[in-house]
Amino acid sequence: MTNRVAPAAAPTAAPTKAGRLVPPAGPQRVLALAQLSNSVGDGAYYVTSALYFTHVVGLAPARVGLGLTVAWAVGSLVGVPLGRLADRRGPRGTAVLLALATSLAVASFLFVRGFVPFVLAACVYAAAQSGLAAARQALLAGLVSPKERTGLLAHLQSTLNAGLAVGAGLGGLALHSGTRAAYLWVFALDAVGFLLCAVLLLRLPSVTPAGSLAGVDRGHGLGVLRDRPYALVTLLNTVLLLRMPLLSLGVPLWIAERTEAPAWMVSALFVLNTGAVMVFQVRMARGVTGTASATRAVRRSGLVMLASCAVFALSAGASPLVAVGVLTAGAVLQVIAEMQQSAGSWQLSFDLAPADRVGEYQGFFGTGVTVARTAGPLVLTALLVGWGTPGWLVLGGLMLTASYGMGPAVRWAAGSRPATPGADQVRPPVPVN
Repeated sequence: MTNRVAPAAAPTAAPTKAGRLVPPAGPQRVLALAQLSNSVGDGAYYVTSALYFTHVVGLAPARVGLGLTVAWAVGSLVGVPLGRLADRRGPRGTAVLLALATSLAVASFLFVRGFVPFVLAACVYAAAQSGLAAARQALLAGLVSPKERTGLLAHLQSTLNAGLAVGAGLGGLALHSGTRAAYLWVFALDAVGFLLCAVLLLRLPSVTPAGSLAGVDRGHGLGVLRDRPYALVTLLNTVLLLRMPLLSLGVPLWIAERTEAPAWMVSALFVLNTGAVMVFQVRMARGVTGTASATRAVRRSGLVMLASCAVFALSAGASPLVAVGVLTAGAVLQVIAEMQQSAGSWQLSFDLAPADRVGEYQGFFGTGVTVARTAGPLVLTALLVGWGTPGWLVLGGLMLTASYGMGPAVRWAAGSRPATPGADQVRPPVPVN
């Protein structure tokens, strides 16, 4: 990640605005292009897949939901072993193979005609996606110095949002058309996007597999599952990730059920969130340079998230115009908390992982996303729709508690690590072309 302090290797002129938004040339920019290539297709897929499987394939909505739940449960289970594979066999080759597997899984959706084939294809898709995320993180760790990782991840997050926004627009055109051919073109676009991602990843230099480095502790066979401090950090981060389904589910249901705001506010708040992350995520990540600053960022995010929840709650019972203003203010606070939490959690997930098992640990840390997306709808529906204003305050208090619990958890995790050289010394980014 581009460092939040000036890059030590470039004491030249101050970076331009474009330079702050675009990663430097080399591996960082290639990683960003790979992110962009598959995120465009994903954006189109996300907005059309539910209607494709129900209206075109003919599956019942409940069966689609069940199949996707099963698929992402499988994906969360295989993230750790696939991350371990990246550590042992090399992250670049593993990432390329998983990008190709994702492309094939998406392409297979074009031929799905029943529930069982749908579940099988969805399981392959979710497993490959989870493993690809872990392998790419391990590849990033091998090619980018520790002090640059959070900055690069901020760039990648901005790139992801830009790609998703473009893809969502293309998906909207398919929805407007409503034809089977339009839906099929969306899936073909997503498949090609992951194929291009694999080609771009091949342009990166190979990195020495962490598990092959002499003198590096390979750990117990259960690896990260025995690391209780890191598991606690992951659990707390999972609680904070409940903000992920907030704008896609919690706030839309709140607007529809508890406010007088117009329905178009759902789309407006989503655009606001996406645009803010695209423009400001890199800037928000600059101050995060180690575990101490990362912990502070997470703690601040909890405070801001509590304020956001309190503001959202005020929109109940207000006039339409007032509700629009209050919801907008709540969404601004929410995206600030999101960017702070993201920057802090990225730094912690790398800094607390052993240098020889980055892929395995990233695979485990990434399960928090799956758990939050799976449990989030149930939690948010119960709190916001069921409890109303008190539910918002409970949600904000839960976020605040998790954010303040991160400090002791990080100190426990850091204190449990053996006194070894820095990650960049243990695992240098040595190309082995």
